[in-house]
Amino acid sequence: MARISCIMRGFKWSRAALVIALTLGILGALTQQALGQTKPDPAGSETGKASMAQGPGGAVFNADELKALGDNPAKPATNGDLIKTLDAVGQSTTAINLVWVLVCGFLVMFMQAGFAMVEGGFCRAKHAAHVMMTNFMIYPLGIIGFWFCGFALMFGGLGGVATLGGNPILDGSKFELFQGFSIFGTKGFMLGPGVYDVSVFAMFLFQMVFMDTTATIPTGAMAERWRFSAFMVYGLAISTIIYPIYGHMVWGGGGLANLGANYGLGHGVVDFAGSSVVHAVGGCVALAGAFILGPRLGRYSKDKKPIPMPGHNIPMALAGTFILAFGWFGFNAGSTLAASGGGALRISVVAVNTMLASASGALAATLLVKKKFGKFDPSMSANGMLAGLVAITAPCAFVSAWASLVIGLIAGIVVVYSIFFIEGKGIDDPVGAVSVHGVGGLLGTLMVGIFADGSYGASWNGVDGTVKGILYGDAGQLWAQLIGMAVCVVWAFGTGWLFFKVQSKFMKLRPSAEDEMQGLDVPEMGVEAYPDFELTDKAAARV
Repeated sequence: MARISCIMRGFKWSRAALVIALTLGILGALTQQALGQTKPDPAGSETGKASMAQGPGGAVFNADELKALGDNPAKPATNGDLIKTLDAVGQSTTAINLVWVLVCGFLVMFMQAGFAMVEGGFCRAKHAAHVMMTNFMIYPLGIIGFWFCGFALMFGGLGGVATLGGNPILDGSKFELFQGFSIFGTKGFMLGPGVYDVSVFAMFLFQMVFMDTTATIPTGAMAERWRFSAFMVYGLAISTIIYPIYGHMVWGGGGLANLGANYGLGHGVVDFAGSSVVHAVGGCVALAGAFILGPRLGRYSKDKKPIPMPGHNIPMALAGTFILAFGWFGFNAGSTLAASGGGALRISVVAVNTMLASASGALAATLLVKKKFGKFDPSMSANGMLAGLVAITAPCAFVSAWASLVIGLIAGIVVVYSIFFIEGKGIDDPVGAVSVHGVGGLLGTLMVGIFADGSYGASWNGVDGTVKGILYGDAGQLWAQLIGMAVCVVWAFGTGWLFFKVQSKFMKLRPSAEDEMQGLDVPEMGVEAYPDFELTDKAAARV
């Protein structure tokens, strides 16, 4: 009966969170419908036409210029054909970019399977169904939360995305913490009538799967001792508030992005594909959650020495790592938001840099562990590859091949020491998520300020010139990255810690000791992941 009562309380709080998010979404949708500042294009028939073409200074052609061109009495037929040609070229370019963004979004969505396999394999068999279920359900929870209000808070003041047609449909106002430093946008709630537009919907899909990557990171760090009902409430919190706020500050035209334009610090915080926005945010929230939950039963001896709890399926975890590495090409190269025009062909450089960093990260971790312990460790090799991928995510578009190898090498070494350091501090992270994503994400953010070589990023965040790190003459960029890192840690860890603390006052975060020792599959999921096998818990038997 006590268990049923706890479950019911969890459902009540889940419903309360849904009601709050739904109310915000409805109010936002009604407000933007009333304002109707920009006409959306839900059919896509106008998107990309010459009249919507955007350049660095705004529209390439305005309506009066096009009208004059078509009405020119000298050659009206020729000029009319020219307008049609411009429209056709513009729509074709936009179509290429839309398809590229969507396909890359599909690749990133498939990364969820990789995360599930990595986390499931690194955890014990008696929790396998539970761990896989958290990775499964964070996807629908994230979709709903990001749709309700997360997308609007993150991008609701961005304006238009030139590569996706240029329609400034996300032209809502921004909430400023102080002059010139906005922290969230105000348009796009529930993808309502005011943003019913093909370019916005493409942007939503791509950004939603990025958010889902952030949201799934704590499921690894908090695995094997997290009640499922408590997890579901968390899924709504991170997708509606925690992730979008920092995301707006860097990607939504917010205060951190404008540190360059407003304060002369390089190009503001630069994070091409999410080392800080996606990975460090998820890693910091994961650290807060793992700290508050405490370690798994039997994880530490009476004298506080860690007791190994090896995962039950290393081959599955390695296969999941390959799936993640594959999806990362969509993650990083897709962040150009284009495959045609405006420097979008940089995608080849981004993809190769991503590949190189993953290789050097894996190799560095593998050789370091062999040197320290005398044996190779598949789990550390996997985390080394993932750390290299996380660290290259922010600088992948701004650095050369040699720098990518160095960045992956550093990340592969740092992640090994970080995992053992965190473990030694009594923080139990079954899969190394805090080190891979949190530490690796902060490291990658820093690398932009060091290794960006000035070959890319013209007018990034509205600042003249290309993006350069301190090695290429711009110390301001390094300072901007350091500020972004500090804000990320304070916001993500702070809000994560506050959320879990408040949540713990209203509902239990951990299952009973009996359920945890038995394994969460049957008590929480009602099924066993491996019903035909006899499972043992060697680590618990040694306590």
